[in-house]
Amino acid sequence: MVKAIVGVNWGDEGKGKITDMLAQDADVIVRFQGGSNAGHTIKNEYGKFPLHMLPSGVFYSHTTCVLGNGVALNIPKLIEEIDSIAEKGVPKPNLLVSDRAHVVMPYHILLDGYEEERLAGKAYGSTKSGIAPCYSDKYAKIGFQVNELFMPDDDLKDRIENVCTIKNILFKYLYKKPELNPKELFETIVEYREMIRPYVTHTEAFLNSAIKEGKTILLEGQLGSMKDVEHGIYPMVTSSNTIAGYAAAGAGIPPYEIREVVAVTKAYSSSVGGGDFVTELFGDEAEELRKRGGDGGEYGATTGRPRRVGWYDCVASRYGCRVQGATEVALTVVDPLGYLDEIPICTAYDMNGKEINDFPNTTDLRDCKPIYKKMAGWKCDITGIRDWNELPEECKEYVNEIERQLGFPITMVSNGPAREDIIRRKPQI
Repeated sequence: MVKAIVGVNWGDEGKGKITDMLAQDADVIVRFQGGSNAGHTIKNEYGKFPLHMLPSGVFYSHTTCVLGNGVALNIPKLIEEIDSIAEKGVPKPNLLVSDRAHVVMPYHILLDGYEEERLAGKAYGSTKSGIAPCYSDKYAKIGFQVNELFMPDDDLKDRIENVCTIKNILFKYLYKKPELNPKELFETIVEYREMIRPYVTHTEAFLNSAIKEGKTILLEGQLGSMKDVEHGIYPMVTSSNTIAGYAAAGAGIPPYEIREVVAVTKAYSSSVGGGDFVTELFGDEAEELRKRGGDGGEYGATTGRPRRVGWYDCVASRYGCRVQGATEVALTVVDPLGYLDEIPICTAYDMNGKEINDFPNTTDLRDCKPIYKKMAGWKCDITGIRDWNELPEECKEYVNEIERQLGFPITMVSNGPAREDIIRRKPQI
């Protein structure tokens, strides 16, 4: 059984918790795309962990964790994370890294920061982790796969010289910054080589063998549908495919092996980075939701910066579930909404006076305004409830209405940050 766990919206939906929970019964957990530019926060018996490179199944000794070929691999960040969880008593993870994953180089991180600086007020809201430059080089065929770190030194030096020739034109003339030194870059890459050496393998062969052996495999996505480079709010997107359809390619398995897709969506909206966000709240109303939301507030696990927040958007979420190919939905972070007398949900958009129900392209999105349906609040703390029938009727109806609007079955409701804070639910559709 292969199951993908992916985001419906703009990221930070709570995929890490869902992956961590489902990993109890899994054998292998795979990160199939993205890099250290987003964090999955896990809270368990060891403590609270904002993971950036490691898959969310690393806390179980019975699992094998894999970084697939679709990942943008930040090697120092990965080693730092392994060391940091070990310091808190977590057993060293069984980790495999694809020899075909692309490596985030130091100049990628520099370029990311320099470009955001150049764009100033028109920046994309990058985390400056080097992800976009890494993927850009991948498709320009001047990137470095992990296996290429192990080529003969003379060949590696030739590759580095070529890259420095290209990059230094940008550094010198566009960004007016110091040029790269090929010798220093070679020394850094040699350090990367030794850091990653114990983990490198043909993960494609490992995963396909695991499938033949009947192992349970989870494919963990990063960010969500709205940040997918193909289907998201381009250009305010990430630089990889965040959807389950890419999971097979990013992991190296046949697409028909993915039998289930768990699409994760938050009970209100929050957005990573820039771009049009139809239900966005501002001022005191936004700050109140931001302060109460998430686990300790809506602040980025990677950057610490305040997230944009808004009411639940059924139009965007319905589209997100559709492009993900959801077979079931997990609705997370329901518990913070207990302070509200009534809770608006966006059921349609007004686009220049016309009501629309399908999520539009980016050009049309900027002309859209939300059409809300008001739901009654439940005015109490629901944390700790484990039985669907014990929830307040208003809370159950809030979930039921979102399910009706989405047209996809909600099977899990998360009402707290811990692994056990989950309510299994029989879908109503």
